[in-house]
Amino acid sequence: MMTQQSARQTNVLPLTRHRDPLLSFADISLARNGHSVLDRVSFDLGRGETLGLVGESGAGKSTIALVAMGLLRSPAVTLEGRMQFAEHGNLLAEPEAGWATLRGRRIAMIFQDPASALNPCFTVGRQLGDPLRRLLGFDQAATRRRSIELLESAGLNDAEARLAAFPHELSGGMQQRVMIAIALACNPELLLADEPTSALDVTIQAQIMQLILSQVRARNASCIFVLHDLALASQVCDRIVVLYAGQVVESGPAESVLRRSLHPYTNALKSCVIELDTETLTPPEGGLPAIGAMPAGCRFAPRCSRATALCASQTPPLRALEGRDIACWHPG
Repeated sequence: MMTQQSARQTNVLPLTRHRDPLLSFADISLARNGHSVLDRVSFDLGRGETLGLVGESGAGKSTIALVAMGLLRSPAVTLEGRMQFAEHGNLLAEPEAGWATLRGRRIAMIFQDPASALNPCFTVGRQLGDPLRRLLGFDQAATRRRSIELLESAGLNDAEARLAAFPHELSGGMQQRVMIAIALACNPELLLADEPTSALDVTIQAQIMQLILSQVRARNASCIFVLHDLALASQVCDRIVVLYAGQVVESGPAESVLRRSLHPYTNALKSCVIELDTETLTPPEGGLPAIGAMPAGCRFAPRCSRATALCASQTPPLRALEGRDIACWHPG
């Protein structure tokens, strides 16, 4: 059996790092009221790359997106590690004044529920025009012209008339198109899309995903998708990061990770994808551990068929293996 010392030594194995990352998470840990939410999360996002964060609800996907936006800054939250963006050093140490120059202009976010994210008290034109005036210095005429262009590029008909509309006067799909237009208003280098289609009709979901991808690629921007759907991630993402209970368990090129998954949790997620020619659906038994009640060792061990005494007692480090990063004592 591996000793505690040899387990610690395994941590020195290098991770697979991107040559020119736009965004880099290095051992990011987050605790809320003393309870671990994220634990040593590490991954890179390349320039012009699309990355998917996948895993069950409560795995930490949306929390990572909020960290990347600098929106989890309160006395109840403790953040450790290093987050680097472009030429900036550790953004975790950046004061709010520094974030104000990045948020909206260089890093933007499409939130999960547009009905909650849009302000019901202001018109579409007001909410779309604010970042153009505040961050880019547009005058009133330029703001109106650019706002119409953005709504048209987001696929909204009669864009000029929509400027006077309030969010509640629009359908869910139209609200999400407005959210996309606002997020892309300042041509950000990094776009975060948190389950951007979960509140929409299934008939609208494909249109919204295609819209986001086309707009991101037209701007040569990088994008992080927060997703539950592994099949969708395989279609829209260059790389995938699989999260379980606040930890990265496997990450790498989407094709490699999905074609031959090495972590048992990734395999379990794949088994939940319904194929049209089969009725097989075998989700993993049990559920995510509660925050504040994380098991010792591997957090997936209580649900894993490969688990041994080592898994239950020692946390596997995230290490490079076969062109991806994986945290598992018994990969394969």
